[in-house]
Amino acid sequence: MASLLVTSVADRPCTKSGCAQVASRFSAAPVSYTSVGRVTFDRYSNDVLADFSRRRVRAAVPTREAAFDLVVEDVASDFCGSVTAVEGKMVQLEDRNGKRRMFPLGGGFLYEGTPVILVAPSASAKGALRTASGSVKAPDARARVARASRIFVEGRHDAELVEKVWGDDLRGEGVVVEYLEGVDHLDAVLAEFRPTPARRVGVLVDHLVERSKESRIAEQVMRSQGEDAVLIVGHPYIDIWQAVKPERLGITAWPSIPRTIEWKHGICQSLGWPHDDQTDIAAAWQRILGRVRSYTDLEPELLGRVEQLIDFVTTPATD
Repeated sequence: MASLLVTSVADRPCTKSGCAQVASRFSAAPVSYTSVGRVTFDRYSNDVLADFSRRRVRAAVPTREAAFDLVVEDVASDFCGSVTAVEGKMVQLEDRNGKRRMFPLGGGFLYEGTPVILVAPSASAKGALRTASGSVKAPDARARVARASRIFVEGRHDAELVEKVWGDDLRGEGVVVEYLEGVDHLDAVLAEFRPTPARRVGVLVDHLVERSKESRIAEQVMRSQGEDAVLIVGHPYIDIWQAVKPERLGITAWPSIPRTIEWKHGICQSLGWPHDDQTDIAAAWQRILGRVRSYTDLEPELLGRVEQLIDFVTTPATD
């Protein structure tokens, strides 16, 4: 207990009236008088823990499963990306430019601006796996014996993109995808294949728009084929490359290339990529294909057409 000795201005002994003045001066404070002229302050009269009980309790940080495609931000590095994989106690994020980094699971992440603790997906979430096309993946799915029906696409790049997104679905249905090396060969390929309602052919054509070369070839072929045996569909893009959303490459739109310049070379040149020979073009395509994770990275004009072809070649023939 700390004490304070109070005396008069003239440093004279305190009188009874002087004590009264002292008492009135300190009446607002918690005091006790132990002797004439001596005042003792009780600094512990209040509950010193009371303020702590009234303080706001910090809210618990919620947990969130690191599900595929979940977009989060690492607070320490400001790296923002979508979940592409969870390996042990680490999560892999990919940003809008395709750059990937690994981070430890746990705290230090933001989801839609709110702190979260990332945890590995639960066993139940893992059980409901989906293919890259968005279909529910059957447990212990095995490749089916190949059907007689086929899907033909124009070129190697088309086939590789279809395989990456719909490969699991096609293997489960037993559908084989082949490429034509150009729509100009379609008539000859069908003549050799001899499609029937029980042996169907679905064809995916690039740049199938009104009055294009591709549309004229498709119309000519269909005059000699039955609609119950052959289905030709297409997308409006000059090349399958454009079916990949430009945001996956860190651009807002695909560059416009003059007709006097070969389209793929022009694209590579506009993006600042090597474009001297076919090796450069092949490397550019692998770069684009590597940005594709699932159907969400493709334009809807392609998605609907491929699904339409799969339905056509897997539907049983009717009498």
